[in-house]
Amino acid sequence: MIEFRDVHASYDEDIKVLDGVSFQIPDGEFVAFVGTNGAGKSTTMRLMNGLLKPDAGQVLLDGVPTTELKTSQIARRVGFLFQNPDSQICCSTVREELLFGFKALGEEGPDAEAAVDGVIREFGFDADADPFLLNRGTRQLLALASIVVLAPPVVILDEPTTGLDFRECMKVMGIIRRLNEVGATIVMVCHDMEVVADFARRVIVMSAGAVVDDGPTFDVLRNPHALGRASLIPPQVVDISLALPLMDERLVESPVALANTLDEMQAAVSEEAGR
Repeated sequence: MIEFRDVHASYDEDIKVLDGVSFQIPDGEFVAFVGTNGAGKSTTMRLMNGLLKPDAGQVLLDGVPTTELKTSQIARRVGFLFQNPDSQICCSTVREELLFGFKALGEEGPDAEAAVDGVIREFGFDADADPFLLNRGTRQLLALASIVVLAPPVVILDEPTTGLDFRECMKVMGIIRRLNEVGATIVMVCHDMEVVADFARRVIVMSAGAVVDDGPTFDVLRNPHALGRASLIPPQVVDISLALPLMDERLVESPVALANTLDEMQAAVSEEAGR
């Protein structure tokens, strides 16, 4: 469980970033944080993994304030993927990079070696390759793999698909979804609303350092007031579904307007388009 209780945060005590943020994220959730630049999303992520401490209020992991936890204790529970993999990669070979987390935690040994071997096979890496000579998408996969290999119960991702083409994006997100399916809590900052719609089960909208909406993905993406406050545009399928009843009042009672899930909406829009 991750919990924010009336959290305030600032930089240099002059620039307020978060202003009374509160929410809970139960174990096993897949939550996307959305909002424009400066909304406070990345600061929220850094508070979750202990890189920052709140000015006021509390950030709790399993009921314990992060201010009372050592960095190593948080690192064992929370994995963090930076937006730029070059901010994370630091070793001269892929294998060394995947072993680095175990070394940092003092957990080297046969079990660590076996876990690294398994991830190298799963991801199809060349163990002896120089990480900095890999292309952007493969470096992002390596940074993600360095978290996967440690199997933390919570994985925080700051814009995991930035700079990736569609194929790379789907590969990264497919891995993230599988992590969630086997029990990991996923917390993701993402600007791509299509990715949010396809993968997240819950969305928290932030604007000017505050939470302006929080709920199931389908409900939040159909809330034009909240999205408007955060200067966000809904995914195309949601935009179409909201526009259809306005274009033809007969569609107010259509399957599109009455859909209760994103999958139902996508199916209904496809059916309408085919008529």
